[in-house]
Amino acid sequence: MKRAGVLLLAAVPVIATGVYFVVPGDSADSAGVPTAASSATARSTRDRDDAKDRAEEEREADDALIADLPPGLAAPAKKELAQQIVSSAENSTTEWRTAYGTIEDLGDGDGYTAGIIGFCTGTHDLLTLVERYTEAHPDNGLAEYLPALREVDGTDSHEGLDPGFTAAWQAEAEVPAFRTAQEEERDRVYFEPAVRLAKLDGLGTLGQFVYYDAMVFHGPDTDAEGFYGLREQALGEAKTPGQGGSEEAYLDTFLDVREQAMEAKRPGIDTSRVDTAQRRFLKAGNLKLATPLVWEMYGDTYNVP
Repeated sequence: MKRAGVLLLAAVPVIATGVYFVVPGDSADSAGVPTAASSATARSTRDRDDAKDRAEEEREADDALIADLPPGLAAPAKKELAQQIVSSAENSTTEWRTAYGTIEDLGDGDGYTAGIIGFCTGTHDLLTLVERYTEAHPDNGLAEYLPALREVDGTDSHEGLDPGFTAAWQAEAEVPAFRTAQEEERDRVYFEPAVRLAKLDGLGTLGQFVYYDAMVFHGPDTDAEGFYGLREQALGEAKTPGQGGSEEAYLDTFLDVREQAMEAKRPGIDTSRVDTAQRRFLKAGNLKLATPLVWEMYGDTYNVP
């Protein structure tokens, strides 16, 4: 997984920031007289306040819109299905609850990959998970590794983690509170922002899953390789249903863009999660992600009745 520290578009409003000037406070000439700098500061403050108000109003309008829509992928049965499909790619099993304690270095440059969604020591999301968990449970078995996790963040290094971190992760994964923490972080960083934005784009249950899986694999980043960057590329080539476009055509374009990004980053990569899963569902016209469902992942066949 890529960095999970950037959640700029769907998760939080972007607020304009102004330039502040330092104005001497003891000048007789300036006492009670607005200067150009103080006027600029006042305008900047007003602009920021206006931007914040607009962002909050837009979010409230979006919330109202989403509240009137069908639950889609957020419905309990569909959310469970989504975790099963993602787990078939991340952990080679649809039994995703068996993966809390998984941890290994896949040799992909992201350090250790662990847990139900593939949190990585090199991509910030594992660090954030342990930090948030430690705030609520200070005496947990992973807390002692926080300094090392901060040092290796953004790299594939194991310095300070070996030899005990993997065993500590597996032991902590037996604790119900840590399992809950993994699920909550999965939802906060990946599932909820992806489903929310997909609904705002007018996408149905399959489209919401397409966004979610892309968010998991590419990370919630705004750069060209991150989820939001890929979405921007797709929007440049096709209209979303929310813009009056065809849902099938837009999803086909998004999957094309995503597959190109996967192959550009890792030439020769197996793109099963796109080709023999999501694109198969799309070609079948299964926009509701209805079961029974059959797909292939890395040569293995999975099904949900």
